[in-house]
Amino acid sequence: MNFNKAPVIKEYLLTINGSKFNIHFNPRRKSFAFVSAIEVFRLPDQEFVGDDIDLGTLGQNNSYHGVRSQVLHTIHRVNVGGLETNDTLWRNWIPDDNYLLLTGSAKKFVPYEGTLLYNLNGASNYSASDLVYKTCRELNLDYNGGSSNSPNITWRFEVSRSATHLARLHFCDIVSQNSDEIYFNLYFDGKVSETICTSNISGRREAPLYYDLVVDSDDLGSMNMSVGPNQDSIYKTTYLNGVKIMEFMKEASLVPSGSKEKKTLHVIVGTVCGLAFVVILVVLFLMGLKCNKANHGDGMGSLPFFHGKGSPGKGAASASPVRNLNLKLKMPLIEILDATHNFDTKLLIGEGGFGKVYRGYFRSGMTVAILSRIRHRHLVSLYGYCEEKSEMILVYKFMENGSLRDQIYRSNDNSDSEGPSKRSKLSWKQRLEICIGSAKGLHYLHSCPSGGIIHRDVKSANILLNKHYVAKVVDFGLSRSGPLDPDHVSVGIKGNFGYMDPEYFRSLQFTDKSDVYSFGVVLLEVLCARPAIINSPNREEVNLAEWGLLWQNKGQLEKTIDPSLVGEINPNSLRNFGEKTEKCLKGDGASRPTMLDVLWDLEYALQLHQTAVHKEPHEDTGTNALLELPLLTIQHLPSKSIPDWGDDNMMGVFSQFRIDGAK
Repeated sequence: MNFNKAPVIKEYLLTINGSKFNIHFNPRRKSFAFVSAIEVFRLPDQEFVGDDIDLGTLGQNNSYHGVRSQVLHTIHRVNVGGLETNDTLWRNWIPDDNYLLLTGSAKKFVPYEGTLLYNLNGASNYSASDLVYKTCRELNLDYNGGSSNSPNITWRFEVSRSATHLARLHFCDIVSQNSDEIYFNLYFDGKVSETICTSNISGRREAPLYYDLVVDSDDLGSMNMSVGPNQDSIYKTTYLNGVKIMEFMKEASLVPSGSKEKKTLHVIVGTVCGLAFVVILVVLFLMGLKCNKANHGDGMGSLPFFHGKGSPGKGAASASPVRNLNLKLKMPLIEILDATHNFDTKLLIGEGGFGKVYRGYFRSGMTVAILSRIRHRHLVSLYGYCEEKSEMILVYKFMENGSLRDQIYRSNDNSDSEGPSKRSKLSWKQRLEICIGSAKGLHYLHSCPSGGIIHRDVKSANILLNKHYVAKVVDFGLSRSGPLDPDHVSVGIKGNFGYMDPEYFRSLQFTDKSDVYSFGVVLLEVLCARPAIINSPNREEVNLAEWGLLWQNKGQLEKTIDPSLVGEINPNSLRNFGEKTEKCLKGDGASRPTMLDVLWDLEYALQLHQTAVHKEPHEDTGTNALLELPLLTIQHLPSKSIPDWGDDNMMGVFSQFRIDGAK
């Protein structure tokens, strides 16, 4: 026997449904089988993907169901940026030095010395060693490698040819200085496969988490994995703490030939030959018909809850769209009752058309997940949902500054007086930035690879603002994904009067241009600080879109602006803003711009506002000074006069999520 060679360790992950299981060793021809040791561990329930979560193969339309019924062979377990270490289950993690392609593209980050907050984001102390989450490699932005391509970090792993693998990526944000979101892209073999956000589940940097992805290898027997910056991220960096790659074993290799026993009870753990010293490690994942509930810690996290009633079996949340996270999207009612103190009225922060909105406090270990297929910096993160008995509840990320509607009609002080003191404190620059962020979110929805998503309920109450006044679109209760079905006719009116596309009343069909029209109304609302519909004896003032277009066509849009903006708006910026708003409100949807066109013009309007643009006298008949024109006696209503439409009274989360409409 050759004692100079390293021991061969084979590790498998499998589910055993019975109280006993058999291991068969089937030697190859002219060889023999032996094993020096077998170790069996029970893996905690929350550490493995459940049967009810679909895992889609990157770049294909395949999906994986019943993962727990399959056998996974661990082939790589790497501590990125750290040293060799063992975890609580005695599993060995090795450094990534031999896997990193360009050593200069990444730098080892200073090890984190604080305490990790396990179970907040799904990862526990069983997921990986502390040393894995406390070390990482960060992108070296000063390195170009002699290439003009975008910077990234790339690792290469040797894998089986044309095989299916489960890649588990471990993250813990020890890089940034605060809990602001960091986005970056994940690539396999040079193809963008996922946008990673490691901070918007619990909002705590020191809370580890992991992503699960199913990846098919090519016929070369290697797999390149890269992480690179995302253009929507506040911080243009990227990092990785650890990675584990497991291969799905083919069914033919699970049972020895000639066996008449059931496949679930007889599994070949390994076939070995040669003179090497062999140790086979079997990690056994035992579970019954029901998973044991994870223990709760003492940590607390603030989340908003949307509580509504509905009939069992209905709703868009009946099937989870989560594909790439390790946690279930569905949440038990008992946890939500605990988080909201049984829906204590003291935690009530708003009421929408679907139900009441509560602020809740989850204990650590919360079973929540972020939608991974539809995620963007300017979309509000959905954490989870509950559908039990007659209860239908949604859990969203809390937005500190409430809705855009709140900010337009309320000042930042606590004054009870009406009039100018109650008007918005948002500057024109802030309003343009909010509109730009909202346009980015809607453009992302419209350009989804699945055929696009039509929001169908764009309004100021459905644009939320975080503590930095970053706009995030919310409330997809009326949304529809995929291409438009020309034979489909919607039954019943969806949306809100004043924001609705006039074409909808003729065709009863929403398109992406319907969202553009609604967004045009929001643009006027931002400029004029008045609701989409008001009660007025003057007919031309009732509808904001008609009223705004009336003054735009007269070339006097400046006479409609919010009094708090007088003397602030650059006239070139206002002209560009008004022209784009007019195009958004075209009666014919085909004549309206796309959200991408709207986005470009809004960014240009912001540039015009910040930079003086020289124009010849014949090019501009307006004044080059900031607007200081007297306002006409036009009805600018204080917030008290805003009509209550029942679903717009928002304080901090979102307005409505309707289940009864077509999704």
